[in-house]
Amino acid sequence: MMYKEGLTILARRAVKTGIMPMDRILRAICADLSNLTKLGFGKRASDTEPAQNGTVSAEGVAAAQKIVDGLHDSKGRRAYISYQMGAAFDDAETSYDSTTGEWGLDIAGTGGEWVARFLELYDEDNLSLLEGVTYDTLVGWMKKGMTRYMDSLQTTIPDLTEFYENGGKIIHFHGEQDPSIPTGSSVQYYNSVRDTMYPGKSYSSSTKALQDWYRLFLVPGAADCALNDDEPNGTFPQTNLKVMSLWVKQGIVPHTLNATILQGEYEGDNE
Repeated sequence: MMYKEGLTILARRAVKTGIMPMDRILRAICADLSNLTKLGFGKRASDTEPAQNGTVSAEGVAAAQKIVDGLHDSKGRRAYISYQMGAAFDDAETSYDSTTGEWGLDIAGTGGEWVARFLELYDEDNLSLLEGVTYDTLVGWMKKGMTRYMDSLQTTIPDLTEFYENGGKIIHFHGEQDPSIPTGSSVQYYNSVRDTMYPGKSYSSSTKALQDWYRLFLVPGAADCALNDDEPNGTFPQTNLKVMSLWVKQGIVPHTLNATILQGEYEGDNE
C-alpha cells in the first residue's frame, strides 16, 4: 500500500515535469529520491497518524502505474480509462489505524455506498472490506449498474435527439486533472454523441454540426469541479450560466470559457 505522502509526490512530480509519460516521471523520481525529504514532502506525526518521511516505495510506484494504466479485466480487455497525469491519486490513499498501528484500505464513501446500497441492495453506506474483489468484479458491478438503472440514473446515453429537437444546448466542461472522474470519459461521451447523432458524416462535418448545440471544454490543470491543490495558481470558469444564457437568448456562441483567478492578488479577475 502507498502512504498519502508518496501519492502526493507522484502527482506533484507529474505537474512539475509537464505531464510527461509515467515511465519518465518514475525515472525522475528515482533520480532525486534521496532528496525528497529535504523538499518538504515529509509529514510530522499527529494524534491520528505517525510521521511520514516522503519515501516512494517500489510497491507504491507499481500501484500508481496500475491506476494510470486504467481498468482491464482478467483477459486484458480495457473496461475503463484512467485519470490524466497530474491528477491526485485520491482513490488510492490509505488510512492509518491507530489501534493496530497499521495502514489499511480507505474505501471511498461514494463508490462504496453505490455498490453496497444500490447494487448489492444492503442498507449500508459503504463497503466494509474488499476481500475477494477482483478487476472482473469491478467490471461486473459496472455492467450491473448500467443494466439496473439504465432508465433512471444512466447519464451516458448518447442519443440526445429529443433534447436537440426541443432546442436544447449543452456546455460541457471537465478539469483535465480530475482525480475522481477521468477527463477522457467526457471526451468519449462527446464523441459517442457525435457518432450517434450524425452517422455517416465525416469527423469534421459531424463535429461542426454538434458544436451548433453541444460544446465540450477541458479546463487545464483543474480537478473535480474545482482547482487542483497541486496547481494552486490555476484558474477555473465561474460564469458558465451567464455564458449559456447569452448563447440561448442572444445567439452568442461560446468558443472559450472565462478563466477566473480564485486566489492571490488578482482574485476575481477573468482571463
